[in-house]
Amino acid sequence: MRRVWAAMIVASLGWGTAGVAARAALNEGVTPYRLALYRSTLAVVAILVYLAVTRRGLPTSAIAWKVGIIMGLSNLAMPFIFSNIALQYASAGFLGLMTALIPIITAAVAHLALPDERMSIVKTVGLLVGFGGVAVLLLSGDSGLAEGGRPLLAGILGLAAVTSISVGSIYAKHHAGAYSLIDVTGIQFGSGAILIAAATAFAEGGPTAETATAWALLAYMALASTVLPMLLYYWMLRKISATYAALAGYVVPVIAVTAGVVLLDEQLQSGILVGGLLILVGVLITDRAERRPPVRAVTND
Repeated sequence: MRRVWAAMIVASLGWGTAGVAARAALNEGVTPYRLALYRSTLAVVAILVYLAVTRRGLPTSAIAWKVGIIMGLSNLAMPFIFSNIALQYASAGFLGLMTALIPIITAAVAHLALPDERMSIVKTVGLLVGFGGVAVLLLSGDSGLAEGGRPLLAGILGLAAVTSISVGSIYAKHHAGAYSLIDVTGIQFGSGAILIAAATAFAEGGPTAETATAWALLAYMALASTVLPMLLYYWMLRKISATYAALAGYVVPVIAVTAGVVLLDEQLQSGILVGGLLILVGVLITDRAERRPPVRAVTND
């Protein structure tokens, strides 16, 4: 069990510090699109090495390719680009709290897309509390930055990113059981990198020279904040239940806020503190509703 907790801590630290590393790379002059491109490309290289070492061939399942390509757009290309642009206008902690909304938005999308996952009263309460926290974040004017913050714009981009992830996750869940997770993940990163490359060429043109510090940050994001947490998460799912593995979701926003304050001198402003607490409470309520077993009707038979 110690190895499981160690894996959870390492994965949470990787995910939680991704925004801090991204903001630091932006400060080094890396543009948002190239930041997404370099991170995804380095991650693809790492995944190919992993597949080669484990002697896994390329996926042959048609459904794996279909789901992987859609996930490449919805769960990689769009979130990476939207989040990187948003990090120009808000702190890593601000965006980390927006990311915490994924379970809430996923529950709302599932209500519309999956007939067997309707919103309950408890889920609705969690949704309202979570979005109350978003309202506080956006209306408080607090971005977590000393200057140049635009929390409303950053919040809209953050919501677009997490909504995209939620829609892609629901699509993948709709086809669950028809593909291998590691196969879909490889296709997701490969197709996502291609889509980001096309968007980068259109929006920003050709490559530019980056500093050594920027490349170190990019390597950190690709390996420590992307590939390693993903592999550790899959490993944990083989050792413990998905419920326990999901505990990392509560820790990641806290790590993002703390790391931003400590490493980048971001500010823990009142709007971020109150809004963040409301978001986390909403996520907790929604999560508890998801875990509650369905009530069975009692008969006299």
